[in-house]
Amino acid sequence: MGGAATKLRFIGTTSDDGKCPTLYETEDGQIVVQGYELTDEEALEQLRDVLPGETFVVVPRELLTRFAPKE
Repeated sequence: MGGAATKLRFIGTTSDDGKCPTLYETEDGQIVVQGYELTDEEALEQLRDVLPGETFVVVPRELLTRFAPKE
């Protein structure tokens, strides 16, 4: 995605008060996940093939099972 502007379509959230987590879809069909940043050092050490510019967020399973596209 990088620095190019793209329009997002709101898919859904499991938050009742307007906070994280939330799913969006880009114009080209990619999914954007909004959530709290993963900060647990032990968990971060277990991640593989991390590229520059990548970040990791934590979302509840319910958000993905309820709103993630099925195809």
